[in-house]
Amino acid sequence: MASARKLVTYDGQFRMHRAGYLESPMLAYETWGELNESRDNAILIFTGLSPSAHASSCAEDPTPGWWEEMIGTGLPLDTDRFFIICVNSLGSCFGSTGPASVNPETGHRYRLSFPVLTLEDVAESAWFVVQELGVEVLHTVVGCSMGGMTGLAFCVRHPENVRAFISVSSGTRALPFSIAVRSLQREMIRSDPKWHKGRYDVGDPPITGQRLARKLGMITYRSAEEWVQRFGRERSTDHARIEDQFVAEFSVESYLENVARKFTGAFDPNCYLYLSHASDLFDLAEYGGSLASGFKRLRLERALVIGVRTDILFPIDQQRELAEGISGVCKDTQLAELDCIRGHDSFLVDMDAFRPVICDFLE
Repeated sequence: MASARKLVTYDGQFRMHRAGYLESPMLAYETWGELNESRDNAILIFTGLSPSAHASSCAEDPTPGWWEEMIGTGLPLDTDRFFIICVNSLGSCFGSTGPASVNPETGHRYRLSFPVLTLEDVAESAWFVVQELGVEVLHTVVGCSMGGMTGLAFCVRHPENVRAFISVSSGTRALPFSIAVRSLQREMIRSDPKWHKGRYDVGDPPITGQRLARKLGMITYRSAEEWVQRFGRERSTDHARIEDQFVAEFSVESYLENVARKFTGAFDPNCYLYLSHASDLFDLAEYGGSLASGFKRLRLERALVIGVRTDILFPIDQQRELAEGISGVCKDTQLAELDCIRGHDSFLVDMDAFRPVICDFLE
């Protein structure tokens, strides 16, 4: 299958934010559009936990990307105007170095010997990619979900190298509810007998734990209103329950099972653990001891914060807090509160709501 993925290797030891280092890590990324002569039209996208760098299709890879309806000619991230960069997160399993990668110093997979991963590490590795592409000042940083916190970390750590910031369904830090959900997801994976303390057989991974973790995640990614509207109490057509009365009685159960099974074959369990934990660790207040001190480090010219009122993972109050904090140092800060029914995942599926807001901001 054709791929538009590009790879770049960090020369030497990449120092991690908490402790330790990675020897010559590799970063995977994709780009769309062209960098102009003044090199001031670059937009950097930070992804959520599970997506790859393939945010949109292109000539080299016509496969639809995870933000297909947002990137392209005439779309908000207009490839006729902007040079779009999307980097696969450090710690992931889609080309960038992560726990599933081989440690060049040992010749074996990192697994749990991979250093503690933070969103600061993800941000810094992306900055390396951006510089390798010849960009010193980004037109805009865009971050969705976990990527919004990564983007915020980037803007705080490189205030002179970014002009605008778009945060989509994110926040200044994870709330206790989100931390609790993710901790339970990690426990589900680690409790699977096949996990073997991270040394599972790659050909026979802890699928049951990962499948349950994905189901729990999907419940938080969507809203209760959508479950009612979409499934109601419709019965499943899965006949497996004839042999087991507790299997897939309702359509919503079958849906979760199908989604979970697709995910388990596509994402490495240890990578999931590391990125999930990194999402919990980030806190803007660590930059100076308070949120206010963290916000003061920003040098943005413009900012857009988008939230969804049915989002339970990053509730709308977090979007208001983020917008209010940024507005204290950036007068041109906009807050968009959207009435989408699909909860946290709305930014992936409800393009008719998100496209106009982002398009207007980037005009």
